Amino acid sequence: MRIAESAALVLVDWQRAIDDPSWGVRNHPDAESLGARLLAAWRRSGRAVFHVKHDSVEPHSTYRPAQPGNEFKPEFVPFAGERVIVKQTGSAFVGTGLQTLLETGRHNQLVLFGVITNNSVETTARHAACLGFRVVLVEDACFTFGRAGWSADQIHAMSLANLEGEYCEVATAGAVLLPLDGAGGLVREIVEDGADPILGE
Repeated sequence: MRIAESAALVLVDWQRAIDDPSWGVRNHPDAESLGARLLAAWRRSGRAVFHVKHDSVEPHSTYRPAQPGNEFKPEFVPFAGERVIVKQTGSAFVGTGLQTLLETGRHNQLVLFGVITNNSVETTARHAACLGFRVVLVEDACFTFGRAGWSADQIHAMSLANLEGEYCEVATAGAVLLPLDGAGGLVREIVEDGADPILGE
């Protein structure tokens, strides 16, 4: 996989709200650790990072501002100089300046991961593709929840099937880590932890 020097990393809705038990049973318990490793390697490579933050206008949402759930999870707190994009819908492009920032910075390729796979992640990936961006979706650094008789894994897989090839390239964290400058040690660490499947081999 080729990751352009101008590529931007887009992290979607990594906030404490997603840990609320009201969401139900999730998949990909290692999504945070994989995402944090990818973010660390990305920062070392010097590429641009954009953090998408959901400020819900729904009165009972765990993402509402001015409550603990609205805060970023500790693994994904933005560094100084990293852009924070505040949204109120499923798409990170609606009512925000993300498109302009990406186009101004000539970030034509986006590497994207976050939550929820079949909600804000899928909506943002579709919207990005429709705007002409090339999207790589890091599937094992995303997760979703079971609902209406469908398991989280089933919903996650269906969402990826809807996106693959038409709206984005679906990849694993390991596949994205390999071409990043200085990421070799991280990939070896993942393998030693016994998580070989993320290498996508």
